[in-house]
Amino acid sequence: MRIFVGIDLDSRVRSRIERFMKGLQGFAPEARWIRPESLHLTLKFIGEQPVQGVDAIADRLQHIEAPSFELKVAGHGFFPTAEAARVFWTGVVENEGLTELAMKCEAALAELGIPREGRPYSPHLTLARDSARRSGSPKLRKGDRANSIFTALQLRQDLLQAADFGAVHVREFVLYRSQLSPEGSLYTKLRNFPLQSL
Repeated sequence: MRIFVGIDLDSRVRSRIERFMKGLQGFAPEARWIRPESLHLTLKFIGEQPVQGVDAIADRLQHIEAPSFELKVAGHGFFPTAEAARVFWTGVVENEGLTELAMKCEAALAELGIPREGRPYSPHLTLARDSARRSGSPKLRKGDRANSIFTALQLRQDLLQAADFGAVHVREFVLYRSQLSPEGSLYTKLRNFPLQSL
């Protein structure tokens, strides 16, 4: 089972991002645009796990204690670079609560033998990806080269004002299942983990 830990969005922020995406899709028609209902913020990608391993992961995540927090969703850009773009994204304003939660997830899962990330946490929501280049990693990879799929969108982006989609009050985090399909990944919530009230 392919799984990850993430944060869901509220409907108000999700609908603002959806309108933003609809206004831009014509500038990158060959990109694979994320379905609005699939938008989420990844805290930790885990990958393939046996069913019994998923239960152990959920049990470990349940013991994480962290406060709830406000998360502002704003901005946009490309990974790994604008010239060799594989992903078009929106970001989040730097947030201590989010960083703390991501670090606690990382530490808790490392106790179960799940490898730690080899790069700093880079919170973002993927809006579109080059379907021919499967990796959504923000890191430059061997073979990355100039990519024209996002060129028209990049030119349009220069004309856009800074996107601000509002704030989400994060009261919980989620263990998701990810299933690959021809239409893109399908995400199912397996377990929700509440955060402490402010």
